[in-house]
Amino acid sequence: MFRIASSPHTHSGKLTARIMLWVIFAMLPALAVQIYFFGFGVLIQIALAVGFALLLEYIVTLLRKKPKLFYIADFSVVLTAAILAMAIPPYAPYWVILVGIFCAVIFGKHVYGGLGQNVFNPAMVGYVVLLISFPVQMTAWLPPISLLNEPPTLADSIHLIFSGITTDGFSLHQLVASIDGMTSATPLDTVKTGTKSMLFSFAELSHSPIFSSILPFSSSLYGIGWTQLNLAFLLGGLFLVWRKIIHWQIPVAFLSALFAMACLNFALSPVATPPLWQLVSGATMFGAFFIATDPVTASITPTGKLIFGALAGVLVSLIRFYGNYPDGVAFAILLSNICVPLIDHYSRPRVAGHQGGR
Repeated sequence: MFRIASSPHTHSGKLTARIMLWVIFAMLPALAVQIYFFGFGVLIQIALAVGFALLLEYIVTLLRKKPKLFYIADFSVVLTAAILAMAIPPYAPYWVILVGIFCAVIFGKHVYGGLGQNVFNPAMVGYVVLLISFPVQMTAWLPPISLLNEPPTLADSIHLIFSGITTDGFSLHQLVASIDGMTSATPLDTVKTGTKSMLFSFAELSHSPIFSSILPFSSSLYGIGWTQLNLAFLLGGLFLVWRKIIHWQIPVAFLSALFAMACLNFALSPVATPPLWQLVSGATMFGAFFIATDPVTASITPTGKLIFGALAGVLVSLIRFYGNYPDGVAFAILLSNICVPLIDHYSRPRVAGHQGGR
């Protein structure tokens, strides 16, 4: 008898661990950019996330009487922890990442039976639980450290995460308060807050110090740090496509749908942001190449991948423009995950010799 295993399936002969390690490797440029613009906090968050995730994986496999080293050695839980750690504010309190990892590993993965059987992206399950439960901590992003009078050192980062103040006794609020014209911590927050009343245009809001003309092929203003971070994720994502670790359909459909919706909004609304700005803001490239492409929770058919990616891109645009949350990538991907069984059912390739593809 043949053994039937759950997804992810691959015909390339690569082990799951090797695929996970390639994805982690592709995230390194974005990690370097995030450290450069936002400080060492993300390194501490990753260390906490990975350590706690491995501990939870060990405990759960022990309780389920599964081979512990076999499940830990696939590095899937390490990738989940790294994605969640890079998605939250670098200087969020230590218990935020611990709660998020618990929800990701337990409620996002093992409650369904483990890797290959989960319905939702585990990292996004943890992120959404944190965003809904702790909105203050999850929106406490520092602006680029180059704008701060006292950029946090590694020691400051440790103190901020574990005690809420730097070694000199400054809180996150006090660090940000020194910047004139700062309305919110991130460009998406600034735009969302300023345009929600429909009284201010993007051009008027872009005088904030977190905006600058940083793309050589455009004179428009973009978010400092966030644009470079998105370009780093784009670089890593293209590497994964080139290595055939992920398929091109989901990121291409995701970005095309988001760009098309941004063009429509820009044409119809005087307060909408430029379409290109939407592609290099927030978690756009992170979501398109590293989160939506999860082989377990995304569509598995070629046509289904295009539908899944386009649906996620449209939902991101709708949430950003009409919803209460400034980004919306996590919500969009989780909502798209719900639709995967339906998408796969109606996008199955037709079997030769069978009517109706049955």
